[in-house]
Amino acid sequence: MPNVRDADSNAESPERGKAEIRSRVAHEGERRARLGVPAAAGGVLYLLSGIILTSTLKGIPTVGVLQGIAPALRGVASPAVSPRAAEVEFQSHHAFGLLSGSVLAAMAYAALVVVLLFVLGATRFRRPQTAPTAHWLILIGGAGVAALSLITQIVLAIRTHDFATGHDHSNHAVEAISHNTPYVVMAYLTPLAGIVLAAGMIMTMLNSVRVGLLPRWVGMVGGVSAVLLLLPVESLDVVPAFWMVSVGILLMGRWPNGDPPAWASGEARPWPSQAEVRGGRSPEARGTRTPKPNGDVAPEPAQRAVDSASRRKRKRSSKR
Repeated sequence: MPNVRDADSNAESPERGKAEIRSRVAHEGERRARLGVPAAAGGVLYLLSGIILTSTLKGIPTVGVLQGIAPALRGVASPAVSPRAAEVEFQSHHAFGLLSGSVLAAMAYAALVVVLLFVLGATRFRRPQTAPTAHWLILIGGAGVAALSLITQIVLAIRTHDFATGHDHSNHAVEAISHNTPYVVMAYLTPLAGIVLAAGMIMTMLNSVRVGLLPRWVGMVGGVSAVLLLLPVESLDVVPAFWMVSVGILLMGRWPNGDPPAWASGEARPWPSQAEVRGGRSPEARGTRTPKPNGDVAPEPAQRAVDSASRRKRKRSSKR
């Protein structure tokens, strides 16, 4: 004899599922309202940090190969003033601008991590089989890039200041700034953290588009932004900034075409493929027949053309 309690619980499980979805959608709505502005602000901060760093380093003295070996060509093996001394002093004198740009970039990365984790959580609710690996990739990679980049800039500011205010401006003093264990370790870990963050971001973009939370083009721009964050190009800083602002607008509920349906439904709403979009333009394109008002099925266009031709032929024959 079946257990009555089990039967009741099975009957109530759909209601519990609907209640869980409603609760989740309401919770996401509250968080979206709070995260929309920080997401957009993160994009602005990222673009602003790139502008500050680029403008600060614009006038930095460059040391070419010939300038670097000039003392050796003159027969001076260890010059008292290194050819790179002017470059180091420039970094010391412009430390505030470099630190300001690094702080703004770290804030932008923090906003990026929070937004990505939220989108990933919403994606996993709608598609539980989504691998949880992306969560740790985003968290570890994002925190690593933000912290290591800022710490590296702070250490560099301290060491260049000591060099500028000191009396030893030799090649050995210049090399000591970057050829030390902490600096070398951070120089290796920072790009590694960037790779981890990019991998987690790309995974999140693919799955969020798959369940219909983000429009396809937003997911594509997000994937490109992940690569640009890993390999920053000064002239392309606007791409990640634009993506973060776009996601912020979507989270604020101000998307021009309205929210993607997956947000309100709490379930996956995959976007139609290009073939489905093309096939859905008209009943004729899908190869289906249009129902008549009385419930009959109208003939296909090709069949109607054949019938019309047959009727015209019969009329000509009868006239003869």
